[in-house]
Amino acid sequence: MWNPWGTAGRLWRHVDIIWWHELPNGVRGLVRGGTIWLCRTLTQAERRCTLTHELIHLERGIGDHIYRDAEEHAVDAETARRLISLPRLAEALRVTRNPAELADALWVDTATLRTRMATLDPLETAELEHALEDEWLWIP
Repeated sequence: MWNPWGTAGRLWRHVDIIWWHELPNGVRGLVRGGTIWLCRTLTQAERRCTLTHELIHLERGIGDHIYRDAEEHAVDAETARRLISLPRLAEALRVTRNPAELADALWVDTATLRTRMATLDPLETAELEHALEDEWLWIP
């Protein structure tokens, strides 16, 4: 399982992670200079998703703001893929199809779950269908 805190400690020791300040409304996290800021109002799952998201921005390099939407989409998709492995997703789908319950079982927020489901490639979809014996339906 992807561990953003462990990854930050191993690969990004020089980056400070601040999680005790409240960020502006609608801002869950951001990278500025050598600091990742996480809003203190986030749940544990939201912090996990947001930290992963910001670490991926660091890996990719902070791009030109002109490409912001495309960059955010790419980072969201990679965040979801790292946090929700296909075997764990199949296991959770065997128990529930409710998005909030699935997100909780996978220790992610519902936005990350929705992104993962929306970005499944055809092979992943086929694997899920096989694992769930063709009895799966996802309607977000």
